[in-house]
Amino acid sequence: MAFPDSRPRRLRASPALRTLVRETELSPKDFVLPLFIRPGRGEKRPISSMPGHFQFSVDTAVKAAGEAVKLGVPAVILFGIPDRKDAKASGAYAADGIVQKAARAMKDKYPDLLLISDLCFCEYTDHGHCGIVKDGKVLNDPTLELAAKTAVSQAKAGFDIVAPSGMMDGQVGMMRKALDAAGFSDTPILAYAAKYASGFYGPFREAAESPPSFGDRSGYQMDPANFLEAMREVQLDVDEGADMLMVKPALPYLDVLKAVKTRFGLPTSAYQVSGEFAMIKAAAAKGWIDEKRVALESLTCIKRAGADFILTYYALEAARWLA
Repeated sequence: MAFPDSRPRRLRASPALRTLVRETELSPKDFVLPLFIRPGRGEKRPISSMPGHFQFSVDTAVKAAGEAVKLGVPAVILFGIPDRKDAKASGAYAADGIVQKAARAMKDKYPDLLLISDLCFCEYTDHGHCGIVKDGKVLNDPTLELAAKTAVSQAKAGFDIVAPSGMMDGQVGMMRKALDAAGFSDTPILAYAAKYASGFYGPFREAAESPPSFGDRSGYQMDPANFLEAMREVQLDVDEGADMLMVKPALPYLDVLKAVKTRFGLPTSAYQVSGEFAMIKAAAAKGWIDEKRVALESLTCIKRAGADFILTYYALEAARWLA
């Protein structure tokens, strides 16, 4: 049927009609809030490149988690900034590590809040890379042993989900075996399955105090030009036992996100990363865009492309807007 019999504008004639036929709905339950945890007490240090976000000590992080609970955001993901760093990332798997302490405190206060651990080593190593380094190279297999050890430590601390983000070959399988052997067979793994070596991570380096001291991460994170490689990477993680999948960053990789969700069918997430957030904030501060409109449009696009949940620095603001 063609014009004049077909008139799509009929269904756009009023706000009520547009709401009635809307295909994609955002809700606070779609969001995961990232939190950065540092040593100390009463700490709430602003992150200059990410307005409205802070490095928290454990006590203030618990309060921030409470705000998420109040707004209906079901989960937080924790990034640690240890009091000291070393070549073997010992703060990542220490029983009294910074995110382990935060997890225990949050679970004690908010037992129903989902806690996700970002399982990576760049925040914990003195060289800023995501694994063991020898002669200027990041070693894959020795890093897997630390990943397995860290997964168990984080599960013991109360994390509901472990999320390996280092893009080491075999990390999901190694962690699955270690978790099962330690009695955590019910702890799911959210794999950063397609994580690109992106320029959009810039503000995160400040937030997590984790810039690499030499080179970059292109030797383990993916080339932004590649799509088929992402499908291979995701397939490997699925074969190794990943329960959920992630694409990172989000908006520049909607084609990858859509394909991952369609092809593999597992619960799929996307990470609206620090650079995506900061660009919207910066443009809004200049008065060039309507921040609320653009932020919610971006999040809606990510969900429409296939994300079952979205890790986003807009989690609290978006939840307030949607309320």
